[in-house]
Amino acid sequence: MTYIWTVKLFAGLPERLGMPELQLQADSEEMNAAELKAAISAQYPEHAALIQISFIARNHAYASDETCLRVSDELALLPPVSGGEEPQGTFRNEEIIERYVITSDTISSDDVLAKVIVPEHGAALAFVGTTREWTQGQRTVRLEYEAYAPMALATMRQIGEEIAERWDGALCAISHRIGVVGLAETSVVIAVSSPHRDSCYEASRYAIERLKQIVPIWKKEIWEDGSEWKGHQLGPWNPTEAQ
Repeated sequence: MTYIWTVKLFAGLPERLGMPELQLQADSEEMNAAELKAAISAQYPEHAALIQISFIARNHAYASDETCLRVSDELALLPPVSGGEEPQGTFRNEEIIERYVITSDTISSDDVLAKVIVPEHGAALAFVGTTREWTQGQRTVRLEYEAYAPMALATMRQIGEEIAERWDGALCAISHRIGVVGLAETSVVIAVSSPHRDSCYEASRYAIERLKQIVPIWKKEIWEDGSEWKGHQLGPWNPTEAQ
């Protein structure tokens, strides 16, 4: 019997493969994530290098190479997420759940901060990420963001749970834009509160770095003379690693 496996694609992958999702035939209704990536690479050998450094998501959670997948699962192939300032790597609606938002609308830092200010906390911080004009000598015209929204919201909530556990009940709220974000416009606001300022600073930094590592949001930099998808740029990308 032949089974049809469907895999959603994000960021530069739809452009490279020419479709928003791919389908491949297999003789089995089960395989692990490594086997699925190998099958996709065999079907699209010219993109094998990018496929091999991408991750499979199974039902909105990252899958390790050994994770067993079923043909009935919701599957996605996720290239490295956006973030980082080190050597460059090139990869070519709004929904609100509690304190975590993916939106195409403008973001107010005051609104996000208000979600974490509570009487028992004496410190609150908001990190605001904006589109800057110049990066390594290239002039950016705008950024375009894309998200795997259900999984992005789930991993944002995960970050909030990790922060609450590490810093004794600290609160976190994250709002991230998708779509076009112009120069000096806000793309992300991360707000954190805690009883004391030291833990608030630490938790805020943790939230920012963790968002870059595990939340499936990608950015496309649009320049005056071209564009490219930017992925994780801080070494090998492995969002399944424990922190």
